[in-house]
Amino acid sequence: MLNKQDINYFNYGKIENEKFWRRLGGKPNLEGKKVLDFGCGHGALCLDIAQSGAKFIHGIDLEANLLKFAKENIKENFQNFTQNIKFQNLDILKDKINEKFDFIVSKDTFEHTQNLPKVLLKMYDLLNKGGKAYIGFGPLYNFYNGDHGRTNMYLPWFHLLFSEKFIIDRINKKDNLSIKRIEDLGLSKYSLKDYELFFNNSNFKIKYYNTNESDHPLSLIFNILSKLKFLREYCTYNIYCILEKSI
Repeated sequence: MLNKQDINYFNYGKIENEKFWRRLGGKPNLEGKKVLDFGCGHGALCLDIAQSGAKFIHGIDLEANLLKFAKENIKENFQNFTQNIKFQNLDILKDKINEKFDFIVSKDTFEHTQNLPKVLLKMYDLLNKGGKAYIGFGPLYNFYNGDHGRTNMYLPWFHLLFSEKFIIDRINKKDNLSIKRIEDLGLSKYSLKDYELFFNNSNFKIKYYNTNESDHPLSLIFNILSKLKFLREYCTYNIYCILEKSI
Protein backbone atom coordinates (compact mmCIF):
# COMPACT_ATOMS: atom_id res chain seq x y z
CA MET A 1 0.00 0.00 0.00
CA LEU A 2 1.34 3.41 -0.96
CA ASN A 3 2.27 5.77 1.86
CA LYS A 4 -0.07 8.76 2.17
CA GLN A 5 2.79 11.21 2.68
CA ASP A 6 4.47 9.96 -0.49
CA ILE A 7 1.19 10.26 -2.40
CA ASN A 8 0.80 13.86 -1.23
CA TYR A 9 4.35 14.67 -2.26
CA PHE A 10 3.81 13.05 -5.66
CA ASN A 11 0.60 15.05 -6.20
CA TYR A 12 2.41 18.24 -5.19
CA GLY A 13 5.09 17.38 -7.73
CA LYS A 14 2.43 17.09 -10.43
CA ILE A 15 1.29 20.64 -9.63
CA GLU A 16 4.88 21.89 -9.67
CA ASN A 17 5.49 20.36 -13.12
CA GLU A 18 3.45 23.10 -14.76
CA LYS A 19 5.56 25.76 -13.07
CA PHE A 20 8.77 23.96 -14.05
CA TRP A 21 7.92 24.01 -17.76
CA ARG A 22 6.48 27.52 -17.66
CA ARG A 23 9.61 28.93 -16.04
CA LEU A 24 11.65 27.37 -18.84
CA GLY A 25 9.55 28.93 -21.58
CA GLY A 26 7.19 26.01 -22.11
CA LYS A 27 7.36 22.27 -22.53
CA PRO A 28 9.29 21.10 -25.61
CA ASN A 29 7.89 18.61 -28.08
CA LEU A 30 8.53 15.28 -26.35
CA GLU A 31 6.64 13.06 -28.79
CA GLY A 32 8.70 9.93 -29.49
CA LYS A 33 11.72 11.23 -27.55
CA LYS A 34 14.05 9.52 -25.06
CA VAL A 35 14.40 11.43 -21.80
CA LEU A 36 16.60 11.11 -18.71
CA ASP A 37 15.23 12.54 -15.45
CA PHE A 38 18.18 13.28 -13.16
CA GLY A 39 16.92 13.23 -9.57
CA CYS A 40 13.47 11.88 -10.43
CA GLY A 41 12.31 11.50 -6.81
CA HIS A 42 8.71 10.27 -6.60
CA GLY A 43 8.41 10.17 -10.40
CA ALA A 44 5.91 12.98 -11.00
CA LEU A 45 7.94 14.60 -13.77
CA CYS A 46 8.63 11.23 -15.40
CA LEU A 47 4.90 10.58 -15.59
CA ASP A 48 4.26 14.06 -17.02
CA ILE A 49 6.83 13.40 -19.74
CA ALA A 50 5.34 9.99 -20.53
CA GLN A 51 1.88 11.53 -20.81
CA SER A 52 3.37 14.05 -23.27
CA GLY A 53 4.23 11.25 -25.68
CA ALA A 54 7.85 10.45 -24.88
CA LYS A 55 9.01 7.06 -26.13
CA PHE A 56 11.17 6.22 -23.11
CA ILE A 57 11.90 7.90 -19.78
CA HIS A 58 14.74 6.81 -17.51
CA GLY A 59 14.33 8.19 -14.00
CA ILE A 60 17.39 7.99 -11.75
CA ASP A 61 17.83 8.94 -8.12
CA LEU A 62 20.04 8.12 -5.13
CA GLU A 63 17.10 7.76 -2.74
CA ALA A 64 15.92 4.15 -2.84
CA ASN A 65 12.77 4.83 -0.81
CA LEU A 66 11.56 7.44 -3.31
CA LEU A 67 12.20 5.08 -6.22
CA LYS A 68 10.30 2.32 -4.45
CA PHE A 69 7.25 4.56 -4.31
CA ALA A 70 7.71 5.70 -7.92
CA LYS A 71 7.81 2.12 -9.21
CA GLU A 72 4.82 0.97 -7.14
CA ASN A 73 2.79 4.06 -8.01
CA ILE A 74 3.25 3.60 -11.76
CA LYS A 75 2.46 -0.09 -11.48
CA GLU A 76 -0.71 0.47 -9.43
CA ASN A 77 -2.12 3.68 -10.90
CA PHE A 78 -0.59 4.28 -14.32
CA GLN A 79 -0.28 0.85 -15.90
CA ASN A 80 -0.34 2.31 -19.43
CA PHE A 81 3.16 3.72 -18.85
CA THR A 82 4.94 0.81 -17.19
CA GLN A 83 6.75 0.01 -20.44
CA ASN A 84 7.72 3.65 -21.08
CA ILE A 85 9.27 4.50 -17.72
CA LYS A 86 12.24 2.89 -15.98
CA PHE A 87 13.25 3.92 -12.46
CA GLN A 88 16.72 3.09 -11.22
CA ASN A 89 18.77 3.68 -8.07
CA LEU A 90 21.84 4.96 -9.87
CA ASP A 91 24.78 7.32 -9.43
CA ILE A 92 25.29 9.18 -12.70
CA LEU A 93 29.06 9.41 -12.10
CA LYS A 94 29.70 5.88 -10.88
CA ASP A 95 27.19 3.68 -12.71
CA LYS A 96 26.98 2.98 -16.42
CA ILE A 97 24.08 4.27 -18.51
CA ASN A 98 23.94 2.68 -21.94
CA GLU A 99 21.27 4.85 -23.56
CA LYS A 100 21.63 8.21 -25.29
CA PHE A 101 18.89 10.77 -24.79
CA ASP A 102 17.17 13.57 -26.69
CA PHE A 103 16.45 15.45 -23.46
CA ILE A 104 17.68 15.50 -19.89
CA VAL A 105 15.47 17.08 -17.24
CA SER A 106 16.31 17.90 -13.65
CA LYS A 107 13.94 19.54 -11.20
CA ASP A 108 15.05 20.62 -7.72
CA THR A 109 18.16 18.43 -7.68
CA PHE A 110 21.20 20.56 -8.54
CA GLU A 111 21.11 22.26 -5.12
CA HIS A 112 21.87 18.82 -3.66
CA THR A 113 24.33 17.68 -6.33
CA GLN A 114 28.04 17.52 -5.58
CA ASN A 115 30.81 17.32 -8.19
CA LEU A 116 28.55 19.31 -10.50
CA PRO A 117 31.16 20.02 -13.22
CA LYS A 118 31.64 16.26 -13.64
CA VAL A 119 27.86 15.73 -13.65
CA LEU A 120 27.45 18.32 -16.41
CA LEU A 121 30.19 16.61 -18.42
CA LYS A 122 28.40 13.27 -18.01
CA MET A 123 25.08 14.80 -19.03
CA TYR A 124 26.70 16.23 -22.14
CA ASP A 125 28.00 12.79 -23.03
CA LEU A 126 24.57 11.17 -22.51
CA LEU A 127 22.77 13.55 -24.88
CA ASN A 128 22.39 13.05 -28.59
CA LYS A 129 23.75 15.86 -30.74
CA GLY A 130 21.37 18.78 -30.56
CA GLY A 131 19.91 17.41 -27.33
CA LYS A 132 18.92 19.73 -24.51
CA ALA A 133 18.99 19.72 -20.72
CA TYR A 134 16.08 21.47 -18.98
CA ILE A 135 17.14 22.37 -15.44
CA GLY A 136 15.43 24.19 -12.59
CA PHE A 137 16.45 24.21 -8.94
CA GLY A 138 16.46 26.10 -5.67
CA PRO A 139 16.71 27.40 -3.06
CA LEU A 140 20.42 28.10 -3.50
CA TYR A 141 22.57 27.63 -0.41
CA ASN A 142 23.21 31.35 0.17
CA PHE A 143 19.50 32.24 0.07
CA TYR A 144 17.71 32.78 3.38
CA ASN A 145 16.41 29.18 3.53
CA GLY A 146 19.13 27.62 1.41
CA ASP A 147 19.95 25.02 4.06
CA HIS A 148 16.49 23.44 3.51
CA GLY A 149 16.09 23.47 7.30
CA ARG A 150 18.75 20.76 7.65
CA THR A 151 21.22 22.77 9.74
CA ASN A 152 18.67 23.45 12.48
CA MET A 153 19.45 27.16 12.19
CA TYR A 154 15.90 28.38 12.23
CA LEU A 155 16.20 32.07 11.35
CA PRO A 156 16.79 33.46 7.83
CA TRP A 157 20.42 33.28 6.65
CA PHE A 158 21.58 32.01 10.08
CA HIS A 159 23.26 29.01 8.44
CA LEU A 160 25.64 31.54 6.86
CA LEU A 161 26.42 33.46 10.06
CA PHE A 162 28.06 30.62 11.97
CA SER A 163 31.10 28.53 11.15
CA GLU A 164 30.63 25.13 9.56
CA LYS A 165 32.33 23.53 12.59
CA PHE A 166 29.84 25.16 14.96
CA ILE A 167 26.88 23.99 12.87
CA ILE A 168 28.22 20.43 12.47
CA ASP A 169 29.05 20.08 16.17
CA ARG A 170 25.59 21.37 17.09
CA ILE A 171 23.83 18.95 14.73
CA ASN A 172 25.91 15.97 15.86
CA LYS A 173 25.19 16.71 19.51
CA LYS A 174 21.49 17.42 19.04
CA ASP A 175 20.69 14.54 16.66
CA ASN A 176 23.35 12.06 17.80
CA LEU A 177 25.01 12.04 14.38
CA SER A 178 28.63 11.95 13.24
CA ILE A 179 28.63 14.03 10.07
CA LYS A 180 31.79 15.88 9.10
CA ARG A 181 30.64 18.40 6.47
CA ILE A 182 27.58 20.40 5.48
CA GLU A 183 27.59 18.33 2.28
CA ASP A 184 26.83 15.25 4.41
CA LEU A 185 23.37 16.76 4.90
CA GLY A 186 22.68 16.44 1.19
CA LEU A 187 23.47 20.08 0.38
CA SER A 188 25.89 21.05 -2.37
CA LYS A 189 26.80 24.37 -0.70
CA TYR A 190 27.56 25.91 -4.10
CA SER A 191 27.11 29.65 -4.48
CA LEU A 192 25.30 31.42 -7.32
CA LYS A 193 28.72 32.39 -8.65
CA ASP A 194 29.79 28.73 -8.59
CA TYR A 195 26.77 27.59 -10.60
CA GLU A 196 27.23 30.29 -13.21
CA LEU A 197 30.90 29.41 -13.53
CA PHE A 198 30.07 25.71 -13.94
CA PHE A 199 27.50 26.38 -16.66
CA ASN A 200 29.72 28.83 -18.53
CA ASN A 201 32.73 26.51 -18.41
CA SER A 202 30.80 23.41 -19.49
CA ASN A 203 30.68 22.11 -23.05
CA PHE A 204 27.05 23.18 -23.28
CA LYS A 205 25.66 26.15 -25.12
CA ILE A 206 23.38 28.11 -22.79
CA LYS A 207 20.10 28.58 -24.65
CA TYR A 208 18.16 30.10 -21.74
CA TYR A 209 19.10 31.32 -18.28
CA ASN A 210 17.11 33.12 -15.61
CA THR A 211 16.97 33.45 -11.84
CA ASN A 212 14.32 34.13 -9.19
CA GLU A 213 11.53 32.47 -11.16
CA SER A 214 8.78 32.28 -8.57
CA ASP A 215 5.08 32.89 -8.00
CA HIS A 216 5.66 33.86 -4.37
CA PRO A 217 4.52 37.40 -3.45
CA LEU A 218 7.97 38.20 -2.03
CA SER A 219 9.73 37.25 -5.26
CA LEU A 220 9.36 40.80 -6.59
CA ILE A 221 11.24 42.16 -3.58
CA PHE A 222 14.04 39.61 -3.96
CA ASN A 223 14.23 40.36 -7.67
CA ILE A 224 14.80 44.03 -6.91
CA LEU A 225 17.35 43.33 -4.17
CA SER A 226 19.23 40.87 -6.36
CA LYS A 227 19.95 43.69 -8.83
CA LEU A 228 22.29 45.15 -6.21
CA LYS A 229 25.68 43.55 -6.74
CA PHE A 230 26.48 43.07 -3.05
CA LEU A 231 23.09 41.41 -2.41
CA ARG A 232 22.76 39.29 -5.55
CA GLU A 233 24.34 36.21 -3.98
CA TYR A 234 21.99 36.30 -0.99
CA CYS A 235 18.76 37.32 -2.71
CA THR A 236 18.81 34.86 -5.62
CA TYR A 237 16.44 32.03 -4.90
CA ASN A 238 16.66 29.69 -7.89
CA ILE A 239 18.08 29.07 -11.35
CA TYR A 240 16.27 27.93 -14.49
CA CYS A 241 18.28 27.18 -17.61
CA ILE A 242 18.29 25.25 -20.86
CA LEU A 243 21.60 23.81 -21.99
CA GLU A 244 22.19 22.47 -25.49
CA LYS A 245 24.67 19.98 -26.87
CA SER A 246 25.62 21.73 -30.09
CA ILE A 247 25.59 19.78 -33.33
